[in-house]
Amino acid sequence: MSQQGQELTLTNRERMEASGVQKVISFDEQEINLETVVGSLILRGEGMHITHLDLTAGDLVVEGLITSLEYIEQHSKKIRARGKSILERLIK
Repeated sequence: MSQQGQELTLTNRERMEASGVQKVISFDEQEINLETVVGSLILRGEGMHITHLDLTAGDLVVEGLITSLEYIEQHSKKIRARGKSILERLIK
């Protein structure tokens, strides 16, 4: 995908449009777990449904009551960001 960033549009907590979506990891009416160009994103709510998904373009539309959005960093990225390898962290 040539897209570099991500854009989220949330309307009245009932409709979210997102760009930069690479993969839908899991979904049900209470939680949708996505992989995006800027990290993993978890949507939580009630009665959520994916009404549009185009992974080639990276576009997603979710409808339903959205109560939270949470980005999750991958564990390996956190370790590298601190400037220490796993071995260095274990030896200290």
